[in-house]
Amino acid sequence: MARSYSSPAVDPRTERLEMVRVQIERRGVSDPAVLAAMRTVPRHEFVPPEERARAYEDHPLPIGHGQTISQPYIVALLTELCELKGGESVLEVGTGSGYQAAVLAEIAGRVHTVEIVEPLLRAAAATLARLQYRNVVTRFGDGKEGWPAIAPFDAIVVTAAPPKQVPPALFEQLRDGGRLVVPVGGDRQMLRVYARREGRVVRRDVAAVRFVPMVLGDEE
Repeated sequence: MARSYSSPAVDPRTERLEMVRVQIERRGVSDPAVLAAMRTVPRHEFVPPEERARAYEDHPLPIGHGQTISQPYIVALLTELCELKGGESVLEVGTGSGYQAAVLAEIAGRVHTVEIVEPLLRAAAATLARLQYRNVVTRFGDGKEGWPAIAPFDAIVVTAAPPKQVPPALFEQLRDGGRLVVPVGGDRQMLRVYARREGRVVRRDVAAVRFVPMVLGDEE
C-alpha cells in the first residue's frame, strides 16, 4: 500500500532522520551544519504529490519537464563541498524543485537561484515561499550566464551537467576564496570542485556522478 503523508501513521520527520543516518552519514558526510539542514528541510514538500511516498528513498525522483530532484546523498555532498560556515552569498544554477536551495539556505546568508524552465521555477518559488525561506531569491534565466548583477559569490552550485566545459561566466562570478561545485560531462560525468585562491583556480575531481544535462538558452 502506498504511504501518504496526510496520514498520521506516517511521520516524515522520522523518515528524514533515518534518511540522514543511513544514506548520508554512513557515506561520509560529516559537516554538522549540513547534517542539520538535511534533517530539517522537508524533502516531501519538494516532490510532486504522486512521488511523496518515495520522498525519502535513496534515489532521484522525477519533478516534471524532464528534470529530477537529486538523490538525498548528492544534495548533502554538494552542500558539504561548498564548505559553508554561515552568512555566505551562494548562487545555485538550476533551481529544479527548490530542495537544494532550501538546504543551502539553512546555512548560507542568502541563496540566489536561477532556473531556465519557467514552470519549474514558478512551482519552486511557491514552495519556498510557503515554507518561509525568505533568504532564497529566484530568477528565470539561462544559468550559464550566472547572475552578474549580484556577483561575486562565496559559493556556486550547479545542479545540471554542462556537457563540455563549465560556463566561463561562473568562474568570473566566483569570489576569491570561493568554491564552484559542478558536474561536468555527457554520458560520463565527473563532480568537480573549483576553488579560487589569490586569482588562481584550482580543480579537484570528487566522484563520478550522473546529473541531467544543463539546459542551455542557445546551443554551444
